[in-house]
Amino acid sequence: MLALFVCSCHPKISGGLTNRDLHRDIEVITTKGTFVLRLSDSTPLHRDNFLRLVKTHYYDSVLFHRVIKNFMIQAGDHNSRRATDTTELGGGDTTYTIPAEFRATLFHHKGVLAAAREGDNVNPARASSGTQFYIVQGRRFTDAGLDSLEQGRLKGRKIPAAQREVYKTTGGSPHLDQQYTVFGIVLRGLDVVDSIAAVPTTGRPFDRPLRSVRILKMKLIRRHDQSVK
Repeated sequence: MLALFVCSCHPKISGGLTNRDLHRDIEVITTKGTFVLRLSDSTPLHRDNFLRLVKTHYYDSVLFHRVIKNFMIQAGDHNSRRATDTTELGGGDTTYTIPAEFRATLFHHKGVLAAAREGDNVNPARASSGTQFYIVQGRRFTDAGLDSLEQGRLKGRKIPAAQREVYKTTGGSPHLDQQYTVFGIVLRGLDVVDSIAAVPTTGRPFDRPLRSVRILKMKLIRRHDQSVK
């Protein structure tokens, strides 16, 4: 479970979007460095929601509250802004969810941005958290490892050949495909993601960094390369 608490209501967030906003990238300035996100036009509900959150400064000062090396880094809990070192995080969210937007072309290779959510037992439609997100670090797989995954956790679902090659060369977390909505990618600064993923944590169940890793600011920036999927 990549988010601990989400309410189910109709999405409403203040902060209007302009057509120009839809063609901007997002600069994420953290205490471990800066990286740039590009959102996918194939997932407009998630794209627009994230843009609104950035424009209203929702993510400024929140922590990466859950970090698992060779898997992912997670943020978006508003309670993390002023949390003590012993506060259990992961429950802070908005009062709405976002309908799943699964796309066959968007999969969990290293560097993708995806939405956290509550588990299938309480969220069978797999609707996304309004605010909590994660960035995949993942790991590289062998053909044998992917075969085993298909037969086990994927219950016979086959990973497309082109995606298998990416999981073998770039890496990722293929067991999350079609389970959580992917809606963007780290365009620049993957080394920062690796740096965050490497920090010591408390371990299970909360995997909180022992020393805070904070998003200082997110802001919309001009997109130099206009191509997007």
